[in-house]
Amino acid sequence: MSPSETATDPASDTASALAPEARLTEDRSYAPPTALAGTANVGPGEYERAAADPVGFWEEAAHRLAWRTPWHTALDWQPPREDPATGELSVPTVRWFEGGTLNVAENCVDRHVREGRAEKVALFVEGERGDREAVTYAELQQRVCRTANALTDLGIGPGDRVVVYLPVIVETVVIALACARIGAVHSLVFGGFSAEAVRFRLQDTGAKLLVTSDGQFRRGTAVEVKSAADAAAANLPDLEHVLVVRRTGQDVEWTDGRDLWWHEVVDPASPEHEAPAFDAEHPLFIIYTSGTTGKPKGLVHTSGGYLAHASWAHWAHFDATEDDVHWCTADLAWVTAHTYEIYGPLANGLTQVIYEGTPDTPHRERHLEIIERYGVTCYYTAPTLIRTFMSWFGQELPGGHDLSSLRLLGTVGESINPEAWVWFRRTFGRGELPIVDTWWQSETGAAMVAPLPGATTLKPGSATRALPGIDVAVVDEAGEEVEPGRAGALVVRRPWPGMARTVWGDPERYRDSYWRAHAGRGEHGGYYLAGDSATIDTDGCLWVLGRLDDVVNVSGHRLSTIEIESSLVADPAVAEAGVAGVSDPVTGQAVAAFVTPSGCADDAVIDPDRLRALARREIGPIAKPRHVLEVGDLPKTRSGKIMRRLLADLVHAERDRRAGRTPVPLGDVTSLQNPEAVDTVARILADLPEDHPILT
Repeated sequence: MSPSETATDPASDTASALAPEARLTEDRSYAPPTALAGTANVGPGEYERAAADPVGFWEEAAHRLAWRTPWHTALDWQPPREDPATGELSVPTVRWFEGGTLNVAENCVDRHVREGRAEKVALFVEGERGDREAVTYAELQQRVCRTANALTDLGIGPGDRVVVYLPVIVETVVIALACARIGAVHSLVFGGFSAEAVRFRLQDTGAKLLVTSDGQFRRGTAVEVKSAADAAAANLPDLEHVLVVRRTGQDVEWTDGRDLWWHEVVDPASPEHEAPAFDAEHPLFIIYTSGTTGKPKGLVHTSGGYLAHASWAHWAHFDATEDDVHWCTADLAWVTAHTYEIYGPLANGLTQVIYEGTPDTPHRERHLEIIERYGVTCYYTAPTLIRTFMSWFGQELPGGHDLSSLRLLGTVGESINPEAWVWFRRTFGRGELPIVDTWWQSETGAAMVAPLPGATTLKPGSATRALPGIDVAVVDEAGEEVEPGRAGALVVRRPWPGMARTVWGDPERYRDSYWRAHAGRGEHGGYYLAGDSATIDTDGCLWVLGRLDDVVNVSGHRLSTIEIESSLVADPAVAEAGVAGVSDPVTGQAVAAFVTPSGCADDAVIDPDRLRALARREIGPIAKPRHVLEVGDLPKTRSGKIMRRLLADLVHAERDRRAGRTPVPLGDVTSLQNPEAVDTVARILADLPEDHPILT
C-alpha cells in the first residue's frame, strides 16, 4: 500500500461532496490458478452473456431449481413513481418468476434424496463440548418432515410467523426448513441477543410460535436461555406456544399450556410429509437489520427469487461441486448463514459443517482442528475473525494441523483490510488459494459483488466486480456515475431476484430507506441505494469505503474510515481498529481511533505516535488520528461490522455528561453481536481525566 494524492476540492462539484480525498492504493494482484481457470463452474464469458439479457440469465439460473409450476412472467418491476397530482412517491414492487410455484425445503432436501444422494452427509454438526453428529440427506428429510407435522399440529400454517431463538445446532436448520416446507415465515434471532431484542421481533412479526432452548454452551459454560425467552414472550397476545429444545439439561421455569418440549412434540411426529407448492413470491423469512438508530428493519425475502439467487451465487462464486465440504462460520441467525449455510449449499446438495461454539473454546486452534477433521474445502468467514487469528497466531499458523483439503477461502461482513487479506491467503491459503471476498447485505439476499475464482484477478481488500446479472455503480448525489478512482454512493441499477421485497409492516420505510434518493433514475426507473461509500478503480474493481455516514470530514476533507483503519491494522500491535469522526471546534471533525491490542508479540505495544505516523505515511497528514484510545473490544453488528457511529456517539455522550447536559440516547443496541462492548467503551471514556483532548 502506498499513499496517493488527494483528489480535488470537495466543493468543486457534486461528485466530490461524497468523495473521500485521501486514498490508499493497492498494487498487488493475483490471477486465477491455472487449473481452476480450466475447470471452474463459471468462466469469464458469463459477464457479457448476462449483460446482454439479464432477465434471461436469471431465468436460466432459476431453472437449476425444481419447480412444480413454471412461471409465466419472469419479472414484473414497478419502480417508485411520483404522483403528478400529489407529489407522493409510490412504493416500488417487484415480482420474479410470477406464476411459478415450488417448495423451498423440497429443493434443499427431498430432491437430493430422490436423485440418489440419500446417504450423503448434509451436515457435520459439532457442538462446543466436542459432541458430533453426521446427518445425511435422508435423515435431514425425516427430521424436517417430523417438524413440519409437529408445527401443523400446533396450528402453524402458511404465512404464520415463527421466531427462532436458538444457537448453532441442527434443530435450528431443521426448524427453518420445516417452516419453509409448510409455508410459515421464519425469523431467526441470534442466541446471544437480549430478551428485549427477541421481544421486539415477536411483537413486530406477530409471531404465533417461539422456538428456543433451555440453554446453550458458550465458552465452555452452559448458559441458561429459557428465562430470557420467557421475558420476551410474556403477555404477547399473538404468541400461542414456546417450543423448547433440550440442549443443556438445565432446570427451567415452565408455563403449562404454552411451553412444549421439542422432543415430546417433534420426535413422535410422523416422518412422512407431503410438501405443498407455494407461489414464487410467498414470503420465506424475515431478517432484521442491526443498527443504533431507530428500530431494526424486518426485511422480507420470498421463495423463488431468493432461492434462485442464493443457489446460483453459491454455485458460481464458490465454484461449488458435489465433493465440497463447505463451512460458513456465521451464526445461523445472520443472513450470511441463511444464504450460505442453509439455503444455498443445501439447494446445491453439498456437505456442510456447522459449529456451535466460539473459535477459542477450549483453545484457539479449534477452527484449525475442525477444518482438518471434516476435510473442509471452502472456508467462509468474517474479517473480524481473521484479524483475531492474526492477533493470536502472529505471522504463522500453529503447526500440527493439516489444512490441505482447503481449495477456496471466502470473506464476508465488511471490507477486509488488505494486510489481513494477504495474511489469510498466505496462512490458511498456502499462498495459492483464491479468496472470494463478497459484498452484499441483508437487503440483497445473496452476494452482489464477488470474484469468480476461475475467472477474476484478485486484489487484496477488493470484492472485485459485480457478479453476472448484477449491475452496480458508484454515483454522485445527483445519481450520475463518477469517474474511476472517485468515491461516491454504491447503487444497484436494476432489480435482481434475491432483493428484499419490503420492510415488514412498513413499506414506506422500505421506499424511503432504499429507493427515494434515486427514484426515477436509469432505464429501470430507480436505483437501489446501498448506503455504502465506494469507488471503482481503473481495472473495474470495487472498493467499499464504509457506510456513507461513516466518512470523517476533517477541515472539509472527507476521509474513509476503512482506509484509515487498514493503515492502523498494519501495525503488529493492533488487532482491530474502529475509526470515527468526533466533533472538533477547529477542524469540524477530528479522527478518533479506537484500537484493540493484538497481544501476539511481547513488543507489540500500542504506541499512539507510531500509529499517527503510520496513517500519515500510508494516506496523508490529514488522516492522522488526533485521538487514539486503546479498548478491549469494539461494538459490532452480528455480521462483524464495526459500529463506528456508535463510537462517536459514546464520545459525545460523555462530553454531554461532563458538561451537565442530557446525553442523546444511543438508540437500539440490543441487536449488536456484543452489546457489552458499548459499556466497556463508555467506562473507558468515563475514566479519562477531565483534560483529556477527546473530551474537550
